[in-house]
Amino acid sequence: MKGNHQQSSVLSALSKQNLISIDAIDDIAEDFIGKNKPFIRYLIENQDLNPINIARVLSKSFGYPQIQLNHFDTSLMPEGIRNEKLITKHNALPLYLRGKVLFVAMSDPTNLDALEEIQFNTGYSTELVLCDDKSLQACIERVLEDESEALDISDADSDELAGIDVEDTAKEENNASSEDDAPIVVFINKILLDAIKKGASDLHFEPYEKSFRIRFRIDGILAEIARPPVTLASRMAARLKVMSKLDIAERRVPQDGRIKLALSKKKSIDFRVSTLPTMWGEKIVMRILDSSSAMLGIDMLGYEPEQKEIYMEALDQPQGMILVTGPTGSGKTVSLYTGLNILNTQERNISTAEDPVEINLEGINQVQINVRAGLTFPSALRSFLRQDPDIVMVGEIRDLETAEIAIKAAQTGHLVLSTLHTNSAAETLTRLLNMGVPSYNVASSVSIIIAQRLARRLCPQCREPEELTEMQLAEQGFPADKLSEIKLFKPVGCTHCTAGYKGRVGIYEVIKISPTIASIIMEGGNSLDIAQQCQKEGYNNLRQSGLKKAMSGMTSLAEVNRVTTA
Repeated sequence: MKGNHQQSSVLSALSKQNLISIDAIDDIAEDFIGKNKPFIRYLIENQDLNPINIARVLSKSFGYPQIQLNHFDTSLMPEGIRNEKLITKHNALPLYLRGKVLFVAMSDPTNLDALEEIQFNTGYSTELVLCDDKSLQACIERVLEDESEALDISDADSDELAGIDVEDTAKEENNASSEDDAPIVVFINKILLDAIKKGASDLHFEPYEKSFRIRFRIDGILAEIARPPVTLASRMAARLKVMSKLDIAERRVPQDGRIKLALSKKKSIDFRVSTLPTMWGEKIVMRILDSSSAMLGIDMLGYEPEQKEIYMEALDQPQGMILVTGPTGSGKTVSLYTGLNILNTQERNISTAEDPVEINLEGINQVQINVRAGLTFPSALRSFLRQDPDIVMVGEIRDLETAEIAIKAAQTGHLVLSTLHTNSAAETLTRLLNMGVPSYNVASSVSIIIAQRLARRLCPQCREPEELTEMQLAEQGFPADKLSEIKLFKPVGCTHCTAGYKGRVGIYEVIKISPTIASIIMEGGNSLDIAQQCQKEGYNNLRQSGLKKAMSGMTSLAEVNRVTTA
């Protein structure tokens, strides 16, 4: 066989899946000699191969995880590693850091020289994630364009901030603002950009009798970032309501709206806006809607390998129910959207009922619940079942009627995804029973339950070792056989992070409903009985999963204690 070993291994993998003929391998390898382009791209262009099929086959053959880059937010890439020369030379894109490991997207799993050179230049260990060549090229182009983008969020000055576009608000601004409001416009735009730059999830504008404060929720924690004069509160509220297309004259009742902020020709950010009349004015809360969070791929969410395998197996089933549970702000929506993004193909009909629709997903039929108009979760679900669905997502199961229709769908050949507000996987099952769902329906329809929390990631730049005695470690619940090996870290704080933390990582409890667990449900067992059986079957609860994250150095013990039960 002619050609180098790397090319041969790729061709062999493709031939085993009948993407190319085994008789054509030698001819392809010989024809590639002298071609000044990546081998995978040559195969796509000269052998008329689908890049997605190539990535799928190579991921399975070489054992590397696969990621989709169509909507990857390049602003999430770690600073200081965008080396244009290395990116273009190796057709490889460094994506994100997990601890001291840098994950690099490539379309050719045999190009190990690229990983070695990137490791040498960055100082991080490297791990390969596979993606299709077409989306990789598009993402690389976006990264290189971002480097030369005229509007750089981190360096934007007041003049640039005043020029940010808010879609479809020109007419309202002409009627509602004047030259006197120009400083307010600049200040609001700066606040919005600062929130994006700092990775905030929510912005709070709060008027009081003698003060007015603005807070950001960063990594799940609220922090005050400004105290403008209280006399500006009403003018700032009016500006935000104009941007959100709300009635600026109505101050007595709550209103909801949206803002689409265009940062550049190719980048825009959505905000969901809620106003609330209070004693001293209107409180306004803005949620930043990050569509890229649903496109990162399951490998970036923090699932342990065995947990990811259970979730992927459930997604691969033609029917059944996947339930995600946890408090508000625990990342349930991202977990569900990540699963939907994996399932989103031309062969499937996917419909969702949400309240509200937070992230728009191309190719998925998303329905916004409107109770006043009679569009409720049950009515939406009934309509879905008349529209030949394959997959249905219900934003939340709140009552018996919604639960019964969802379970009926799961039992009649549909895959159903939904959420509940409970503290653990075991409590989710008993919550359904307490709603009035018959035990045999719960046992036969629910496939897996995912309980989750979001913990802040330790900043790798400034974290410090934390010394605890073996007795203290044992009291916290760490495995007795590993007490002498455990190394923990604590937050410090530096210019790269917020109070020693930067970003968040998911902590998960993933339970597959086994025959034994189903029997306990049928026999009327309580959540404690179910939890004990889950432990016997080797499933980590939230506390155990959190301690594993602390042992790996991703987060601190204090943060695990904050989000889980000690």
